[in-house]
Amino acid sequence: MLVPLSWLKDFVTIDKPVEQVDRLLTNAGLEVKTVEKIGIPGADLEWDRELILLAHLLKVEQHPNADRLVLATVDYGDGRSKTVVTGAPNLFQYLEQADLAALQLYSPLALEGSVLYDGHKEGLSTTKLKGRELRGIYNDAMLCSEKELGISEEHEGIILIQKDAHSPDYQPGTPLQDVLGDAVLEIDIIPNIARCASMVGVAREYAALTNQPIRYPDYSVKMEGPKVDGRIQLTTENPDLNPRFVGYIIEGVQQTASPYWMQHRLRLAGQRPINVVVDISNYVMLEMGQPNHTFDYDFLRQRADQYNPGGPIHINTRLPHDGETLTTLDGIRHKLEPYSILVTDPLGNLSLGGVMGGADSEIKPETQNVFLEAAAWNFINIRRTSTKLGIHTDAAFRFSRGVHPSQALLGATRAAELMRRLAGGTVADGVIDYYPNLPEPVTVTLKLDYARRLSGLFLSGAEMAELLKRLEFEAEVHDDHLIVTAPDHRMDIEGPHDLVEEICRMYGYDNIPSTVLSDVLPPQRGNPQLEQEERIKDVLVQAGLQELITFRLTSKAQEAKMIPQNHKAGPDVRPYVSLTNPLSAERADMRHSLLASVVEMAANNSRYQNRLAMFEVGPIFIADEDEILPTEQTRLSIVLSGQRSAPGWRNSESGPYDFFDLKGVLEALFSELHLDISYEPVNHPTYRPGRTARLLLGETQVGVMGELHPLVVEQFDIQLEDSDQPVLAADVDLDALIAHIPSHYPYDPISPYPAVHEDIAVVVDKDVAATAVEDIIRKSGGFLLKDVQLFDLYEGKQIGAGKKSLAYHLTFQAPDKTLTDKVVQKSRKKIVGQLKHRLNAQLRE
Repeated sequence: MLVPLSWLKDFVTIDKPVEQVDRLLTNAGLEVKTVEKIGIPGADLEWDRELILLAHLLKVEQHPNADRLVLATVDYGDGRSKTVVTGAPNLFQYLEQADLAALQLYSPLALEGSVLYDGHKEGLSTTKLKGRELRGIYNDAMLCSEKELGISEEHEGIILIQKDAHSPDYQPGTPLQDVLGDAVLEIDIIPNIARCASMVGVAREYAALTNQPIRYPDYSVKMEGPKVDGRIQLTTENPDLNPRFVGYIIEGVQQTASPYWMQHRLRLAGQRPINVVVDISNYVMLEMGQPNHTFDYDFLRQRADQYNPGGPIHINTRLPHDGETLTTLDGIRHKLEPYSILVTDPLGNLSLGGVMGGADSEIKPETQNVFLEAAAWNFINIRRTSTKLGIHTDAAFRFSRGVHPSQALLGATRAAELMRRLAGGTVADGVIDYYPNLPEPVTVTLKLDYARRLSGLFLSGAEMAELLKRLEFEAEVHDDHLIVTAPDHRMDIEGPHDLVEEICRMYGYDNIPSTVLSDVLPPQRGNPQLEQEERIKDVLVQAGLQELITFRLTSKAQEAKMIPQNHKAGPDVRPYVSLTNPLSAERADMRHSLLASVVEMAANNSRYQNRLAMFEVGPIFIADEDEILPTEQTRLSIVLSGQRSAPGWRNSESGPYDFFDLKGVLEALFSELHLDISYEPVNHPTYRPGRTARLLLGETQVGVMGELHPLVVEQFDIQLEDSDQPVLAADVDLDALIAHIPSHYPYDPISPYPAVHEDIAVVVDKDVAATAVEDIIRKSGGFLLKDVQLFDLYEGKQIGAGKKSLAYHLTFQAPDKTLTDKVVQKSRKKIVGQLKHRLNAQLRE
């Protein structure tokens, strides 16, 4: 939010440099992101206090030698006058006007030597003003546009400020710095400081921080029109969504431009001036934080004559009917959500409550009579509606963060009075105030010991109460506690912890003394689950993989890509945990599959890299109909694809990752965890048939690994250099894995005696798994057999059809002696016998 310092000064005295104001607000939780200075010291273009002044326009005459130039005579203080040659198009309307001085028109005057921006060049190029002759008349001064002063890009005419009863007291000769110079603070309005989304809100904070009173706007209105009784009837069908609705009728409104001081403030605050009616509505919203909306009263009256001839206009707020739509002010037709609150009459919709007005009832150029409304809305409902429909307005920004119903009357009254004063309207006698749901005041008991322990401040009850009273809290001091009532604009106060935060903010976080922990330190207790997860991550990083942290929110459509289209398995039918107000449709559901998130990230990275080796450890969320909260399961997902290693001068052709690379990574992990995992072929719709295995811990499946199905790769749009290049993936149930990691495990000391190496080759049926052969070898080899490694696989005519030859390196070693050939041969003979007996294996000579 952009906050001009001059606007804040309407409500609180600010005598500190803007840099101190910046630090003070930021330290109190209102982060000032940037400060833009306009015209004052430190600005990109500083206006010279002696040379750039405010001038009073006295006379405009035609230039004797040029049709497109005029001579403007101005008073710039102390009785000094000057005639300026200018071609400003907005001065031609005042040619030969005898009483021009009485109009009280003022404009910035730059004297010779002033440094300004060149209004005739693109961008911001400075130029120094020098006197010269213009069509026979010497000119050494200039009346300035906004662009030349660096206020905006506007250069169609000079700045004209008309002094009236409601504008500041402009005096000729005043340095322009003191009139239009400003510093604009850009404050990041985070949800817990939504009360500060207005000039009054920021001023209230500054007044509290500096311990001075705040000057609120004048909330009185002069009502001189006919009574409002019987003209408009207000109702609501959902008072929980619309607790208050306030309205004024203003007649005889003139649709003119708003005064320059208002336009200038709106521009500094990031708003584009439109006309006086729209500008007042925006001005009050920015000033007070209470959005308001104006309807064409005559349009409402004409509709009322159709459904209630001669009777009152009926304004009703309600939820939409099935299939109901609304065309908003931006011309877009919206299909309404069932929870979107509407402002309606019996003939149809008028506006989308708290978000945007409807196109039919908007203020038109010919509108003279206005129905001004300010309401209160349920902030969660407005947030859902705004997000779902994609309508992000300044009003929705404030309502979606919470505006107390008490502000509705103040905002409507302030806007009605400004329309009376600045738009020439007459306010009808009486306010229409429908207040069906008056909220209870929030009262909190704050125990002094609790506040001291939480804050580290040893303040008395009276001192705490004084700090809270600065923020307009009511505080009763008792022996050991305070009874605190929150002001109505503080919708964020729920418990004593909120009050402690306010005390700390007012005391100053930087003033809180450092203290040493006085209590006994609690015993150190580990977190086994987290420790094992970190251990697993370390092993995988050491294996050359990169850790990912992906979004836990996804979409059903994204996860459906894990199953090839038209596959009989179909998408995941388990219920999802879905957000009611997601930031986007792509992040609306809590994920069921961690692997889908990792594959999505692999697809994104495949556009820029030819080697992918990544993993993630994280939760998935499975909804449980019998439980409020979903079941969270911790998973490990791995994706490998592309080149096995980065190309270099020694390995320019390292080859792509294959099934056994992934298996090797998993074996390294399971070896480090001392888990005995076996692999068994399996079919899975996500993986390629014939290239998939399930991971078994005993008889329990703890994961699946293999090559992703080509259709899954295509659905995720993973970019591959070669269409035959595989994408390997594994999905492991980490909870089941961690539960079986042994806390203690046996190990053998290193033997000082030499090892004996033997090779053995056996012929088995082709469908016999190598792991089955290895398992028998290990079990029958006894404690002397220390290692078994498969080093060769052969299939061919020499061993017959349907057969294969497997060759293994065997390592024998004793802990206490050197083994003899006789002992080794005895173990070897036992191994061969068991293989023949159990697998019908034949020793290959």
